[in-house]
Amino acid sequence: MSRNIVLVDPLPRTLDLIMTPDVRRRLERLGEVIISEDRQMPDEQVEALLPDTVLIFGQTDMPRARLDRAPKLKAIINVESNFMPNIDYQACVERGIWVITPASAFASPVAEAALGMALDLARGITVADRAFRAGTEQYGLAGNEGVFRFAGAPVGIVGFGDLGKQLRDLIRPFKNVVRVFDPWLPGEIIARLDCIPSSLDETLSESRVVFVFASVTSENEGFIGQREFALMQPGSAFLLMSRAAVVDFPAMLEAVTSGHIRVATDVFPEEPVAPDDPVRAIPGLLLSAHRTGGTRDAFYEIGSMAVADAELIMKGLPPQLCRRADPATASRLRSKPVAIS
Repeated sequence: MSRNIVLVDPLPRTLDLIMTPDVRRRLERLGEVIISEDRQMPDEQVEALLPDTVLIFGQTDMPRARLDRAPKLKAIINVESNFMPNIDYQACVERGIWVITPASAFASPVAEAALGMALDLARGITVADRAFRAGTEQYGLAGNEGVFRFAGAPVGIVGFGDLGKQLRDLIRPFKNVVRVFDPWLPGEIIARLDCIPSSLDETLSESRVVFVFASVTSENEGFIGQREFALMQPGSAFLLMSRAAVVDFPAMLEAVTSGHIRVATDVFPEEPVAPDDPVRAIPGLLLSAHRTGGTRDAFYEIGSMAVADAELIMKGLPPQLCRRADPATASRLRSKPVAIS
């Protein structure tokens, strides 16, 4: 008897994390759901299921040899939200297998948190709170030494995907001049969203607040380093909201420690951060434990987007909500699974 298997291998996610009961019921109507969420699905189980698998929800390794053994497979839906180098993307294209991810579910909450952290750095909110608690607060003008208004301040955005575009929409009322550096986008797309296409050096040197939303690729690992931080205006704000590997992290910490810039970061080279890591004691550094995207509604959005597109795919229609993997770009990405978002 023919089976239509929906292979669910979602770690570091779980179905309870990303799906409401209603969405879970919709998933179960797509086929015979087989789940492994207490551990990554064992290779022998994956191999046994491949001939009848129509959908994969998760981060299962799918090289060409496995794709050869999955003739019914219609889609691989990465619910971790980062395309990883564990799939033969070109083979998927050749066979008409969709590889998609609902990564944009995190765009709105991350952009919102990034704006809040930028306001904090510009206006010294956390610094003032700590001073008040320590009994060293200053009032009025004296309490605003070194701060600046975010409204009207020149802004730079490095990486103009879902996150960058969401941030651009959020800050429109602040009437900032916005420069964008994104080598994967033509200037025409950037200009249509009322931004100035710029080089990395221009974006860093001309902006008072710089937001980094870039993904890690084979070309850009550590591409913002000591030289680049030196280009930034003294006292400006730098917000690292994507992946730690896009910057030279020690160089970034040195730029903060020296007093040259202020920094907020939601990501770190190793997570969780060790309890005795010196990063915890650096003044001028606003810390966030890789939490800006991980709101309750965002996790449920992952599940609803993934299932909605799976329903379309099972009807022979193209997905509409999730981001589609392109072999030319996915092959350059250097993402790795993360336990927190």
